[in-house]
Amino acid sequence: MYDVRFYKGNYKRRQQQANWDNCTAYVEHHFNATANPERNYAVVITGYLASEMSKSWGRWYANKVGEIFQIPVAGTGGVLVGGYNGRGNGNLKYTRMPAILLEPLFVSNPLQAEIVRSEDGQDKLAKILADSIVEFFPNGGRIAFSIGHKYKTSRPRDRGAVVFGGGTEADFAEIVMEKAKYLLENHDPATWTPLISEEEDVPENDIRVIKNGEELWVHTDTDEDDEILWDDENRILYINTQ
Repeated sequence: MYDVRFYKGNYKRRQQQANWDNCTAYVEHHFNATANPERNYAVVITGYLASEMSKSWGRWYANKVGEIFQIPVAGTGGVLVGGYNGRGNGNLKYTRMPAILLEPLFVSNPLQAEIVRSEDGQDKLAKILADSIVEFFPNGGRIAFSIGHKYKTSRPRDRGAVVFGGGTEADFAEIVMEKAKYLLENHDPATWTPLISEEEDVPENDIRVIKNGEELWVHTDTDEDDEILWDDENRILYINTQ
């Protein structure tokens, strides 16, 4: 059985409250943003002194986001220890339980912002988060949720990055976490089914070139006996048929 609680106030205060409440795990939800609208990856931040449990949990989550939304992962296997030049470490360093900070998609990327703004995208993100908690904390417990940027006493109007197409990072993170809370608090081990990626209807011998999630070129005549060689130095793909 899971008991999900949202914590508010400045980040240190949230972590201290979660410690006092003997929480089993701590999650802070953000979305990424950058001036480059094509930036495209998933990553999870852990504190510099994070446990191996935190790192394993973070890698699982980041790679599941990558699998479901067909995007790469950053960091080391999906985890960035200590954050961006230390940014993110303070959001987690006071916790006494496994703790991760999520950066699943870029709200500055128009395609990924559309996912974040959609109900289907929110449902999938919530399910991935809930699945990760069920995977690593199967015995239940009190789970601490923190919405990045929102509800800080030092900057009460902060909502994080602006989402392409409308809205803010923190408000959509809250929607996802509320959905994840519902899933966890209504968790039934007998009927729980983890989210899996949808199979693409693509012949197994096709060769495809994909840039930023968009298919640029496909070769459909490849045979299983053809020799396929990639020349990394000259960036040439050779297909030799017999």
